[in-house]
Amino acid sequence: MDKSWISSDRLTKAYDEGVNTFLEFAQSNNPKSNFIPCPCVKCINLWHHSIDRVRFHLFANGFDQNYTVWSFHGEDFPTVEVSCPDECKPPEFDYTKEMLHDAFAYEEKELDPLKSLLEECDKPLYEGSKHNALSGLMIFQHLKGQFGWSDTSFNALLGALKDVLPAINTIPSSMYEAKKLLKGIGLQYEKFHACENDCVLFWNEHKDVSECPTCGTSRWKNNTKNVPRKVLWYFPPIPRFKRMFSSPEIAHDLTWHAQGRVIDGKLTHPRDSPSWKLVDNTWKEFGRENRNLRLALSADGINPHKSLSSKHSCLPVTLITYNLPSYLCMSRKFMMLTLLISGPKQPGNNIDVYLAPLIADLKLLWETGVRTFDAYKKEYFNLRAILLWTINDFPAYGNLSGCVTKGYYACPICSENTCSQWLPKSRKVCFLGHRRFLPTTHPLRKRKKDFNSEQERDVPKKPLSGEEIYDYLAGFENTWGQKIKSKKETSKKKNPRKKKENIDERAKFWHKKSIFFELEYWKKLLVRHQLDVMHIEKNVCESVYGTLLNLPNKTKDGLKARQDLEDLGIKPELQTQPKGNRLYLPPAIYTLNSSEKHLSYDTLSNIKVPDGYCSNFKNLVSYDVSKMNGLKSNDCHVLMQQLLPFAIKGVLNVKVRKTIISLSHFFNELCSKVVDVSKLGKLQSNIVSTLCLLEKFFPPSFFDVMIHLMVHLVREVRLCGPVHFRWMYPFERYMKILKGYVRNHYRPEGCIAECYVAEEALEFCSAYLKNGNSIGNPRERVDEMIRTGKPLSQATRKVVETKLLDEAHLYVLRNTVVVEAYIE
Repeated sequence: MDKSWISSDRLTKAYDEGVNTFLEFAQSNNPKSNFIPCPCVKCINLWHHSIDRVRFHLFANGFDQNYTVWSFHGEDFPTVEVSCPDECKPPEFDYTKEMLHDAFAYEEKELDPLKSLLEECDKPLYEGSKHNALSGLMIFQHLKGQFGWSDTSFNALLGALKDVLPAINTIPSSMYEAKKLLKGIGLQYEKFHACENDCVLFWNEHKDVSECPTCGTSRWKNNTKNVPRKVLWYFPPIPRFKRMFSSPEIAHDLTWHAQGRVIDGKLTHPRDSPSWKLVDNTWKEFGRENRNLRLALSADGINPHKSLSSKHSCLPVTLITYNLPSYLCMSRKFMMLTLLISGPKQPGNNIDVYLAPLIADLKLLWETGVRTFDAYKKEYFNLRAILLWTINDFPAYGNLSGCVTKGYYACPICSENTCSQWLPKSRKVCFLGHRRFLPTTHPLRKRKKDFNSEQERDVPKKPLSGEEIYDYLAGFENTWGQKIKSKKETSKKKNPRKKKENIDERAKFWHKKSIFFELEYWKKLLVRHQLDVMHIEKNVCESVYGTLLNLPNKTKDGLKARQDLEDLGIKPELQTQPKGNRLYLPPAIYTLNSSEKHLSYDTLSNIKVPDGYCSNFKNLVSYDVSKMNGLKSNDCHVLMQQLLPFAIKGVLNVKVRKTIISLSHFFNELCSKVVDVSKLGKLQSNIVSTLCLLEKFFPPSFFDVMIHLMVHLVREVRLCGPVHFRWMYPFERYMKILKGYVRNHYRPEGCIAECYVAEEALEFCSAYLKNGNSIGNPRERVDEMIRTGKPLSQATRKVVETKLLDEAHLYVLRNTVVVEAYIE
C-alpha cells in the first residue's frame, strides 16, 4: 500500500485520495463501529472520533508521519528479517544429530550422555509428530522454567500428556525419567567438604583427611562418614565459558566491546574506562584477542528460608562478563553462579578458604588459557580471562580485600590517613575533616567557629597502589584466624594470665593478605574492589530523612549527640541547657517541626510516578510522620535523587535545604548512564563542598563511614566507568531468584544448586527453540506492547492554567541537555 502521500502537501490531490484510502481501510477493518482512532498530529491515536471528524482533523492538523504501520486500524506489523550470516543463525527447532554435535563441539571427545541424546533424536514423539522425543520434552521443560512450575505440577502434567497423546508415544511419564534424559545437557557441579570453623577445604592435599589439620574438628557429623559438617558447592566456570562460545549468537556478542568504539570523552561502558585500557596496554597480547573475557565477581549472603528463619545464611559467589553489550552483561542470563558456601554462618574473613578452587581456575585462564571452540567463526582458539574487580557491600568488601572496615581506620581508600575521632557519649567513631579535600586557598579552610575551632592545613594523600599494598603486606599472616584461635584457648583456661603480645602494626589496617593477590595481574589493577553505590546511597538516605524527621532509632541527633558537642567544645547553640531537673535540647535548623512534617508527608503522598518506579510512599510513612518503614534500596534511591528535594522545599531552613538538594544532585549525576569525563572534576568539588557544609550544620554523630565514602565515589567512576555496571542492584535481584529455587527448606543449598543447573541447561537450549523466549532475559512488557500493536489506555484531558504551563515549559528547557550550552 502506497503511503508516500502522508508527507505530501495537504492541498494536493494525492493527499486527498490518500486520506480517502486510509478511511476506507480503517472502516473495512472495523465495520461495527463508527468511531476510529484519529491519527492526526494532535490526537496521535489516543482519541476516537467519527469518520467525518477524523477526516477534518487530518486536513486541519496533518497526518502523523511517524505512524507508518497502521496497527491501530487493523494493519499487521511486517515480519522483519535480520540480515545475519548463515553461520550465526540458530537452526529451526528440531533437535538433529548435526545440531547436537555443533552444540557440544567445545568438548574434546564425545560424551556418553551425548550419545543417549542422539538416540532420542531418532525416536518420534508419536507417529506422525514433527517433534522427536527430545524436542518435545524440551518444550515442556522450557515452559516449566519460564513460569516457575513446581516438580509436582510438572510430574502431573507429564502423566496427563502420557494418557492424552496417542498410545504409542515416547514422552517420559515422570519427572525422574525426564531428569535422567536431560542430564547430558546440563553442566554439573562439584562438592567439596569444609571444616566447620572455616579453617580448611578438604581438597587437593587434604582430600582424604578426616579431621581438620588446623583445629582438629571432625570432618563428619556424629562420626558418620556420609554426612559432612559443611559443604562448598563449586560450579566450574571454564566449561560454562566454553558453552557460551558454543552458541554463534553469544560468541558474536562476546566481541561487542571491540566493535564500533567511539572516543568522545564519554564513559558509557567499562570498556571506555582507564582500567580497561590499562589491561590492553600492559598485556598487549591479551588485549589483541577480542574474545578474551573481562570479569567481575560479587559475593553476597542470603537467607534461603526467607522469613522463616533469620539464623541461617548461605553465600553465593557470582561472576559477570563485561565483553557483552550493555543491555546483556548485567542480565540474569549471563550471571554465572560459581560458588555456593553453605550455612548456617558466613565465613567472614576466612572466605579465602572457599575461594581457592575459583582462584585456581582464574590462574589457569590467565596463565595458559583453555582451548575453546568459537561457533561463530567455526574455529578453535585459546581462551583467557582476567578479573577486573569485585562488587560487594561494605562488610564483604573487608572480607574479600582483607582491609579493616570498622574502627578508626574504616576507610579502605584513606587507610592510615583516615581522619576520625571517638565520640564518648554516642560511643562510636565519627569521620570528619573533609575540608582537607578542598583546594588549599578555599575560604572554608580558615573558618574555625563553624567546624572544630581550628584551621585546616592538612591535604589528602594519594591512595596506595596495588603494588604498594602487595609489598606492604609481604609476610603478613592472617590475624583474623589468630584472634579466633586465641579466644578459644583463653576461654578453656580458668585464670588466663594477661601477657603483652607484640601486635603487628599492620593489623590496625589489615586483617590478612587477600587470596586475590595470587593472581599475577591483581596488584597492577587501578581499582580491585568497588565501593557499592547502592548501599552507600541507601545508608546516606536513611541518615538524612531520619535526622530531618527526627525518627526514633533512625535519627543521628539526640541527647548523647548533643552531649558530645559539649565534650568537643563546638556548636554551643546546640548544646544541652539545664531547665530544672531536666535537660533541654535547643531546636536545630536541620529538623522539621510537626506542621512541616505533615507538609512533607502530603508532598510524598501526592506525587505520581510511573508504574513500577518505586513503592507508594503513602503506605510507607505514618500520618503523624513518626516512623517510615519498609523502604527498600530502590525506594531510597528514588527518594534521595528525585523526591526528597520536593518534600523539603519550603519547609526547611534555606541553607540546609540547598545542601540536601546539592547532595541529591550529586547522586543523580553520579548514577547517570553516560558520564562526561570533563565534568567529573566539578562533581568532585561539589561533593567535597557539600560534605563541608554538612559538617557545618549537622552534629558529628551524623558522619559515619558511609557519609565519608561519598568523597571517593567520583574517583572510581573516573577509573572504572558508569556506576550501574558496578553496583549491587542486579546481584540483589538475582539473590531473590536464588531464594525462589528453595522448595525443600531442610536442604536449601541443594535446591539452589539443582535448580540453577536445570535452568542453565534450559537457557542453553532456548537458543535452538523456535519462538522460545529466554528465561534469564525475558521480554519486557513495553516491548510486548509494541510488538503486538496494542493501544495505550485512554488518557484524561485536563485544562492547565497558562502560568503553570509556562513554568512547566521553563522547567523542561532548563533540564534539557541541548539547551545547556545556551544557558551557560
